[in-house]
Amino acid sequence: MTPHRLVTSAEEAAQAAKELGFPVALKVVAPEIVHKSDVGGVILNVAAPEDARAAFTAIRDHAQRRAPLASIRGVLVACMAARGTEAIVGMIQDAQFGPAVMFGLGGIFVELYRDVSFRIPPLSLEEARSMLLEVKAAAVLTGYRGQPPRDLEALASCLCTVARIAAEHPEIQAMDLNPVIAHEHGCVIVDAKIQVS
Repeated sequence: MTPHRLVTSAEEAAQAAKELGFPVALKVVAPEIVHKSDVGGVILNVAAPEDARAAFTAIRDHAQRRAPLASIRGVLVACMAARGTEAIVGMIQDAQFGPAVMFGLGGIFVELYRDVSFRIPPLSLEEARSMLLEVKAAAVLTGYRGQPPRDLEALASCLCTVARIAAEHPEIQAMDLNPVIAHEHGCVIVDAKIQVS
């Protein structure tokens, strides 16, 4: 994951941003807010301390106005992840099969295209690699139109880790790592939600 700090004031946001190094992203932290951007709870590419203060205030105000029942625990200040290909890695507890691990393109596109693959743990690296190549958009990961290929081994390892965590912790009902930014070398989890029973 990217280096980050949880802050509860505009001044703390400015200080955390200075310590982490600009640019940074700020995101609301509230268990009831699943899609942060839908409530104005995300501001990216913040480039100065005064911008971090303003972003904190804007995020808090937007979240309070658009999700008045949410218990806002603060704002996460995180280093901006380098550009790459957005993927999603997730897990749900199926009533019949138990935990099921999922992979697809990330960001908003997973909801739009529903281009995903599933497996039941335990998951080998070979099975995880095949999940990556099953999605219709696999060419985006393997080097489409002159773009460099993404690190499939890092993505496969991420899938295996989620499968292991799901198998070891049956109290986890769902996991949503979205987006996971895939680079030529490695991948970074930018946002994560875990639902526990």
